[in-house]
Amino acid sequence: MGPAPAGAQDRGGAGEPEVMELALEGTGKEGKKESSKKHTLSGSPVEGLLQPVKLSQAELYKEPTNEELNRLRETESLFHSSLLRLQVEELLKEVRLPEKKKERIDAFLREVNQRVLRVPSTPKRELTDQTWLPAGVRVPLHQVPYTVKGCFCFLPPSQVTVVGSYLLGTCVRPDINVDMAVTMPREILQDKDGLNQRYFRKRALYLAHLAHHLSQDPLFGSVHFSYTNGCHLKPSLLLRPRGKDERLVTVRLHPCPPPDFFRPCRLLPSKNNVRSAWYRGQSPPGDGSPEPPTPHYNTWVLQDMTLESHVQLLSTVLGSAFGLKDGVALLKVWLRQRELDKGLGGFSGFLVSMLVAFLVSTRKIHTTMSGYQVLRSALQFLATTDLTVNGISLCLSSDPSLPALADFHQAFPVVFLDSSGYLNLCADVTASTYHQVQHEARLSMALLDSRTDDGFQLLLMTPKPMIRAFDHVLHLHPLSRLQAACHRLKLWPELQDLGGDYVSAALGALTPLLEQGLGSRLHLLAHSRPPVSEWDISQDPPKHRDSGTLTLGLLLRPEGLTSVLELGPEANQPEAADFRQFWGSRSELRRFQDGAIREAVVWEAASMAQKRLIPHQVVTHLLALHANIPDTCVHYVGGLLDALIQSPKETSSTGEEALAAAVRCYDDLSRLLWGLEGLPLTVSAVQGAHPVLRYTEVFPPTPVRPAYSFYEHLRDRASLLPRPDKPCPAYVEPMTGEEPLRKDERNPSHSMSQSRDLLLFFLVVCHLEGSGQWPQDAEAIRRVRAAFQLRLAELLMQQHGLRCRATATHTDVLKDGFVFRIRVAYQREPQILREMRSPEGMISLRDTPASIHLERDTRHLPLLTSALHGLQQQHPAFSGVARLAKRWVRAQLLGEGLSDESLDLVVAALFLHPEPFTPPSSPQVGFLRFLFLISTFDWRNNPLIVNLNNELTVEEQAEIRSGFLAARTQLPVMVIVTPQDRKNSVWTQDGPSPQILQQLVVLAAEALPVLEKQLMDPQGPGDIRTVFRPPLDMYDVLIRLSPRHIPRHRQAVDSPAASFCRGLLSEPGPCSLMPVLGYDPPQLYLAQLREAFGDLALFFYDQHGGEVIGVLWKPTSFQPQPFKASNTKGRMVMSRGGELVMVPNVEAILEDFAILGEGLVQAVEARSERWTV
Repeated sequence: MGPAPAGAQDRGGAGEPEVMELALEGTGKEGKKESSKKHTLSGSPVEGLLQPVKLSQAELYKEPTNEELNRLRETESLFHSSLLRLQVEELLKEVRLPEKKKERIDAFLREVNQRVLRVPSTPKRELTDQTWLPAGVRVPLHQVPYTVKGCFCFLPPSQVTVVGSYLLGTCVRPDINVDMAVTMPREILQDKDGLNQRYFRKRALYLAHLAHHLSQDPLFGSVHFSYTNGCHLKPSLLLRPRGKDERLVTVRLHPCPPPDFFRPCRLLPSKNNVRSAWYRGQSPPGDGSPEPPTPHYNTWVLQDMTLESHVQLLSTVLGSAFGLKDGVALLKVWLRQRELDKGLGGFSGFLVSMLVAFLVSTRKIHTTMSGYQVLRSALQFLATTDLTVNGISLCLSSDPSLPALADFHQAFPVVFLDSSGYLNLCADVTASTYHQVQHEARLSMALLDSRTDDGFQLLLMTPKPMIRAFDHVLHLHPLSRLQAACHRLKLWPELQDLGGDYVSAALGALTPLLEQGLGSRLHLLAHSRPPVSEWDISQDPPKHRDSGTLTLGLLLRPEGLTSVLELGPEANQPEAADFRQFWGSRSELRRFQDGAIREAVVWEAASMAQKRLIPHQVVTHLLALHANIPDTCVHYVGGLLDALIQSPKETSSTGEEALAAAVRCYDDLSRLLWGLEGLPLTVSAVQGAHPVLRYTEVFPPTPVRPAYSFYEHLRDRASLLPRPDKPCPAYVEPMTGEEPLRKDERNPSHSMSQSRDLLLFFLVVCHLEGSGQWPQDAEAIRRVRAAFQLRLAELLMQQHGLRCRATATHTDVLKDGFVFRIRVAYQREPQILREMRSPEGMISLRDTPASIHLERDTRHLPLLTSALHGLQQQHPAFSGVARLAKRWVRAQLLGEGLSDESLDLVVAALFLHPEPFTPPSSPQVGFLRFLFLISTFDWRNNPLIVNLNNELTVEEQAEIRSGFLAARTQLPVMVIVTPQDRKNSVWTQDGPSPQILQQLVVLAAEALPVLEKQLMDPQGPGDIRTVFRPPLDMYDVLIRLSPRHIPRHRQAVDSPAASFCRGLLSEPGPCSLMPVLGYDPPQLYLAQLREAFGDLALFFYDQHGGEVIGVLWKPTSFQPQPFKASNTKGRMVMSRGGELVMVPNVEAILEDFAILGEGLVQAVEARSERWTV
């Protein structure tokens, strides 16, 4: 996946601040510009780090000027912080149109106006006689049915007027669109043109004639058709200038009737203007039934009539109130980041402009407010007002002939009337879209109320695409299937109203259907219809089935998601018939424990992974039953990444059940330890410290028995030894976390660091009560602990019959197929290890590597495990997200650089601080947000604060950030802060290095768009494992390993179809001997490579079944070194300039790679084109 960053900076040595800055540079163009400015201004000694500005004494105590005092007062009253004001002002500068560009656009608009007025007229023809149209232009409208009454002739427009946001000064970059209303002369139109699409046919012919003549003008670089807000009955003409200004502006021409040409009373939502006899080709029924109303059709005619009046209203309201204009611009940015303003049914920038005008008219917004206050007031209104229940109106007239709001509520899901009282501005906005706007407004208000330092960034600068905002996404494809759905759902009146747009008609019926079916599982259902792209004037307009894909997003409730039962009414209730009709054959009568006989639907789901996908079953069943849409047309994206964390033999589960079984076994062992009799001191606490107990182990363990045929039995030691003639047996993990074993804990015959597979060891810290009998010497404490370890093993074997093996540092216990490593801890031992005695006998306290390591293992790690265990109980998706994140990091060969705990905390931040999202309810969306967080977080200038159990107050978090900036150069490159670790970032002290973090950021930034594009592809995601495959082209040497000796070969990203038997019995049962712990040949080999050649190269490996070890030479490796007899390992002597120097002997080193791994290494590939000696 993705190319690696080139150059020596990625392979440089760690530890120097300058190297760190170079390695972290280039995470984004904006970040690079910003950091360079800050460096210039502050004179920072370390490039890119934020430093306080140094002021002289006179500058520091200088009296503020009147202008500064006024600005401070404005900031205090109009913004809640100076930082927010600066951020808003900078954003507005970025999105506003510069004056120089305005001048060029104005000149272009004048030219357009002149040319449109000069287009020649045509003779009158019947509407159905379109032979007069030139061959190079097509009518931009589906003329179905084709036969229609009326005549048409082209006459130059009576007026061409600029309307929309450009005239008001509220348009925002990057796409500048200028709308021009082209008023058609009255002579073209007739009184009854409002019937049967006659007006829309004339409008389309008018545009076609304009397009033909303007396309021949050299002023225009491109002339295309497009739909206005996705409405296929209302095409518009797009004009762009020729030459260097082609991207400057897009002018959209909208033909419209003269003001008041159509009588508004004929266009009420209860009126019909599309006759059934004309549209369906059937004679009207003789029973005298009324024609169905056509509210949307009527609205589209009214919209064209009110273009100028709306601009005049907005111009009057906004006028010279720059704060209101800034607020409208900020609202447009807010909508754009959430993809709410596009296509038919979107909540457009015009709507928020009218909303601001409404709030001004109701005095909820004042013209003196700042843009931030306007934004906040509008969001507050949206969050607290449901326009699907209580509509609003800009109309101040009390004329009784005007239609009532209730009339509009019967016809439209969302109601917001304009100043005329006839036009519903939100006629095209669906209830789902408005509820999504409400949901986003509530989230935004909560974010603003929290007053976090990064609120502006999260609110206005963070994009929220559907695939990243919703837990599950489904694509309906092909769209032509929705035409049959409309027939099945009997949506003839809707099709008649919408002019045959079966996608919109079906959408209005399907969303309530799915919302009812998903019930308590669903928090929000949203839909996305990609805007229909523009087309050339010589082409036919795109058909409904060509308008892309209909995508639905499901935001799920974790508390109801995994229920397999849909409980219906009792059998004798009248609602039972409706329940049976809704669920069809899935509904059945069931007797429950309370004796009730009810209708119920039971879904097939055994594992947690299957329960998370119950919405898939609900959706496909309801669509097939009610809309005749087969499951082959529903591409559901919810669990496509689950395969990456499934055990090789478990295709229906992602391991939550196995993790829960391991935790239950740990709980049983804890109770046994608490109840032990015979220990000199009682047990005061038993704490787990393994990823399994946090539910974050990538591949969870299963209790199995080793097959003794794969081992030699050492009877004198009651131990097993792997046989060299057999494949490497399954791995049993001897260590927790990511750290290698300390030398005093290694098996003398198998020096090796950690790894994981089916059998796992669990680190358990057993705290003993305090006593005055404990010695105060570190060595004596170690000896006493060793005695406790021996006694603990003896008592567990005597009282509970458990297989145990005791050492001086720990006791290994085999219980129910799991190996637990119990370490006895004394709470004062870290304190004693800190004591340093001077020659004069004075005792001082100073952190030592031993005390830090011990405190981390016995205090910090159990507390973290407990907190994350609790987080998993609150958010069931945490486990899947953390495991996917670790799987991806390790698949990129970067697992050694980042500890288990640091990755768990990064994932925990997604749940504890999800803004601007909600906490993930599926592993898929959580993993996408993990990639986004890794690639966009400013690791250089900010700590990642993970507020476990919500223990840190806002003030404490601010204090942590200020302390971080003051001590930045002494802290690790990646700083993660928790309530128990506020200053030192203990989980990232040993890594990642600047180079590893930079590589991780680059890979995440490249993986995210690739994966999102795959998941949003309606044809299917293709190979979902693409982003998990590591980029191997960056490495200087590749060491290929033999799968025979890789114990976790089946855990590879591309799992082999066949592998070697690993000596595991399929039937669980008692095990009389302790399994071999920590035997993983690739990791043993890696430890030897790092010990022998760690000063020359870096080694990278995927511990989950990787077949390749990547080797990067360190940049300093090939620099000639002075000859020293003690520094000859891996080097050879050469004479340069008359002096003896030493350089790496690459050929010998590569040969040593093969010799060290004899039997394990298949091949050593040197890519000599990447380096020279």
